[in-house]
Amino acid sequence: MHSIPHTSPLLQGLNNEQAAAVTLPQAHALILAGAGSGKTRVLTTRIAWLMQTGQVSPGGILAVTFTNKAAKEMLTRLSAMLPVSVRGMWVGTFHGLCNRFLRAHWKLANLPQSFQILDTQDQLSAIKRLSKQFNVDDERFPPKETMRFIAGCKEDGLRPKDVVARDPDDRKRVELYELYEAQCQREGVVDFGELMLRSYELLRDNDPLREHYRRRFQHILVDEFQDTNKLQYAWLKQLAGPVDGGGGAILAVGDDDQSIYAFRGARVGNMADFVREYNVTHQIKLEQNYRSFSNILDSANHLISHNKGRLGKNLHTTQGAGEPVRVYESPTDFAEAQWMVEEMKQLLRDGQNGDGANGVQHRSEIAVLYRSNAQSRVIETALFNAAMPYRVYGGLRFFERAEIKHALAYLRLLENPRDDTSFMRVVNFPPRGIGARSIEQLQDASRAMGCAMSDAVTAVAGKAGANLSAFVAKIDVLREQTQGQNLRQIIELLLDHSGLITHYQGEREGQDRIENLQELVNAAESFVTQEGFGRDAVALPIDEHGQPVVVDGNAMPSTSNEGHDLTRQSAPQTMINADTGETLSPLAAFLTHAALESGDNQAQAGQDAIQLMTVHASKGLEFDCVFITGMEEGLFPHENSMNDFDGLEEERRLMYVAITRARKRLYLSHSQTRMLHGQTRYNLKSRFFEELPEHTLKWITPARSAFADAMPTRRDAWQNNNGWQNNAWGGGAATAVAPKPVPQRAAPVTSGPNAWVRSGVQVFHAKFGEGTVVSIEGVGDDARAQVNFPRHGTKWLALSVAKLTQV
Repeated sequence: MHSIPHTSPLLQGLNNEQAAAVTLPQAHALILAGAGSGKTRVLTTRIAWLMQTGQVSPGGILAVTFTNKAAKEMLTRLSAMLPVSVRGMWVGTFHGLCNRFLRAHWKLANLPQSFQILDTQDQLSAIKRLSKQFNVDDERFPPKETMRFIAGCKEDGLRPKDVVARDPDDRKRVELYELYEAQCQREGVVDFGELMLRSYELLRDNDPLREHYRRRFQHILVDEFQDTNKLQYAWLKQLAGPVDGGGGAILAVGDDDQSIYAFRGARVGNMADFVREYNVTHQIKLEQNYRSFSNILDSANHLISHNKGRLGKNLHTTQGAGEPVRVYESPTDFAEAQWMVEEMKQLLRDGQNGDGANGVQHRSEIAVLYRSNAQSRVIETALFNAAMPYRVYGGLRFFERAEIKHALAYLRLLENPRDDTSFMRVVNFPPRGIGARSIEQLQDASRAMGCAMSDAVTAVAGKAGANLSAFVAKIDVLREQTQGQNLRQIIELLLDHSGLITHYQGEREGQDRIENLQELVNAAESFVTQEGFGRDAVALPIDEHGQPVVVDGNAMPSTSNEGHDLTRQSAPQTMINADTGETLSPLAAFLTHAALESGDNQAQAGQDAIQLMTVHASKGLEFDCVFITGMEEGLFPHENSMNDFDGLEEERRLMYVAITRARKRLYLSHSQTRMLHGQTRYNLKSRFFEELPEHTLKWITPARSAFADAMPTRRDAWQNNNGWQNNAWGGGAATAVAPKPVPQRAAPVTSGPNAWVRSGVQVFHAKFGEGTVVSIEGVGDDARAQVNFPRHGTKWLALSVAKLTQV
């Protein structure tokens, strides 16, 4: 490409391709902007250039972005570049611009002047009202599913009369769509889909109005063009006019390699359609990356080259090769998380003690990316135990997610039927016909009688009282069914009988929630293993009155929720509170653990914290150091895409996005076994490793023998009754073992790999974090240490299993 003279101050600092894009003539054009190539700067400078050179007035520009944040940033930059007011410019999101358009032409759009916009929650409430009014079966036609159907129709530009109904259920949904439209029109409200569809129809059907806007908007600039859906592209075509002229020139900026929102209706094919339909001859590729080193970019380029039908580009940089892409294989997902934490600590030490070149100075410069939300739980646990603040970007921490809090509330009611907070949370979730008025009556009765809400249900009359009594009976039956069950069995039974799984199956985003609930099963099994109960320990050894339950002919002591400094008694079903001597059942201990982990280590606003997020949530962000975890077949690429060509290509684009988030350091990790979706999975490493160039990779996995050293024999791992659980087979870090009722002191360890362990020594444990050795007993394989952990209390640990390291 010929070099363009940079005579204007606006063009200073642009490379040749960027300058060419900024100074294009008035014609349809496509800018293929790679990750980190400065596309926002190009878009903004293009607008400023057009106005500065007198080619267009501010009112003749329409600029469309996908987020309000991007629109505000564009306007802020324009204000700094030019001495003009940007307040009246048409710069915004699709929905924002359509709202402005309909406000200006509300009569033509057949809307009241002060029409209101329904957000997603308002829309769902409106559909629920409609369903109740027309006696619609909520189980057969869940409101969320109906809402999804209506949104899908609108994205395809279809009104009820245009929808082809293939079966009776479809006909019913179309009928509901028609009733919903009538209700919205009557009430003078529109949802987000209606903003787009009504704007499109008004332009399509009103010739004078369409021609007015085609003459007005001489330049139409669209950011993130690869994320447009069918209706958005049709709306743009109405403004641009036919191919032979008569409308504005579209400048489409996007990257087909970063199209990762097909599940939301995005059509990556819109880019190719635009090039073909408008005979686009001006195509410019922004391939110079200003973010990452070349080892990272080479990895991204090689990976995405395996996708077919790309428009094609190759990222490059002048920054040099940089650090190699590090690859780590771990025996378990717990070991993977622990390795990440140790690596993060070293990066922070290097960054803070040196010049920052070999590490990072702030936790916020480190991001952990994962394909599935459920993967965060193990990573959160490792960070929690290491006392490292973290923040889940664009989501909630595992134990704070609504579906997990619902499940925990059910578990608390099994443990304590008089827990009114938990009762209130799930008495009508999933919905069972118990309204706010009924709950208010129950609260009044509870206060008057001076008892728990569950004991006051008989005081509420009528259908409401019957529904409340049925709920209490349901919990009582569930409690009976769980007697003698281990913690995993209890949670599986609860998820099945509570209706939570069935409820979330009807939601658009429900699969993520179901995966999180299945991950709760793993969390419970890992917990009882790590704490030394044994996998098959009876989790609820009390009856509903708190009396001891006879197990194998022996009376078990009752449980207590008090005390967090836990250690283990010789009986595998209980834990001893080291301070009070009170016992905790596995269920009570797990609930305490969940409460502690959800309450601690949450980064405060503005606090420096490790960033955790899904790959989807990471788009548009960048970090000095990125860990991409769970690189295994069936997880990344996701199992839902394995037999679908288009799905696999989208997974590859998702991996491309993940790689290009890294500025300086990139880590890829996979695990031989992983507890996910309620089961242990034995994994093959992701096929994406085979699509990365070998010269950019550095395999840092220890030798195979090192894995073997870290894992006891399978025989040892499954000896549950003596408490010798291990991280590889038991799903967690080495566990606390049972102290004998009357410990017999022996000489401390004097030889072997643990000879350094002495009273007073500071140690680190993978599960419990840092602690101080209090005492030692036993020799050889029987040696054990009593360690005081500030965050977890005093623990007896088998030195041959615990793998303590000196701090």
